Amino acid sequence: MAGHSKWSTIKRKKAANDAKRGKLFTKLLKEIQIAAKVGGPSLDGNPRLKTAVQTAKSQSVPSDNIERAIKKGSGDDEGLDYEEITYEGYGPGGVAILVKSLTENRNRTVAEVRHAFSKYNGSLGSTNSVAYQFTDKGVFTFAKDVIEEDVLFEAALEAGAEDVSDEGDVWQVVTEVSSFGEVRDALEALGKDFEGELTSIPESTVTVTGGDAETLLKLLDALDDLDDVQKVVANFDMDDDDIALASEGG
Repeated sequence: MAGHSKWSTIKRKKAANDAKRGKLFTKLLKEIQIAAKVGGPSLDGNPRLKTAVQTAKSQSVPSDNIERAIKKGSGDDEGLDYEEITYEGYGPGGVAILVKSLTENRNRTVAEVRHAFSKYNGSLGSTNSVAYQFTDKGVFTFAKDVIEEDVLFEAALEAGAEDVSDEGDVWQVVTEVSSFGEVRDALEALGKDFEGELTSIPESTVTVTGGDAETLLKLLDALDDLDDVQKVVANFDMDDDDIALASEGG
């Protein structure tokens, strides 16, 4: 699971400037619109929408923006003709990467994704070239200062979660996709702030160091920064010294 948690940790530690925050808001609101369009505007009847709204709120997206996104998505808006496309490829050090996008122009998106891979010593692969190395899971994260580990562990495992782990500055709860709703509801009952998402977890990880580590983080950052890209996951591990050196180099 380190590949998922490592990149998430690195992103949390990056300076949150206004431009990055605005781009994050845009991505979160786009997911809300699509979730509302696909499954309707009811949070109780639309698990994807409920998760999207919860994630947006955890990132301090204003409630008015969230409500407008739901209305826009559930209305007859011809401008919401998005496709969900996952791109696969390899980065420096042989790291497998999944790039999940929402786009209304697949030609533009694939060109931008391919350019990022090429610029940072990676290669865009074909369908299923790396997807088999990942498993879909539900992941919840709690800041350590909001809840005790034993309280979280008991509630999560009782609700059917697979694991609760220490991921540096956060506790991470992992569950099967089929149990996502039940576990989320149990965690909500704790009355603590947390983030939840359905994502892809690597079956195993590749350790990268030195120049490969620096270039890999530049590639992941470039992919994550693309307007059409919603999520980037990779199967790498990296020690703290290499993270610090790579960040300084970037």
